[in-house]
Amino acid sequence: MKQIKLVFLNNSEILISQIEEVSADLGDPDCKLIEPYLLDKRDNILTPWLVEFTNQNTFMIHSEKILTIVDPKPTLIEKYQDLIK
Repeated sequence: MKQIKLVFLNNSEILISQIEEVSADLGDPDCKLIEPYLLDKRDNILTPWLVEFTNQNTFMIHSEKILTIVDPKPTLIEKYQDLIK
């Protein structure tokens, strides 16, 4: 089941995304981000992650690139869900 989470990356970016943990071989990406949006910390603006580089909306990343994963506030979830409709 996909859950909407805030993903704090090691590079200081904050994403809101549907997330799935996937089984992977050692060294392969083990986290699937679906419809990730970058959160602007100052303005609370959400923009599609990596939109300037790709049309993809699903990304695989290594869990070691993630600092922590937390539950977003309900208002942020609502804003995100409106964007991905």
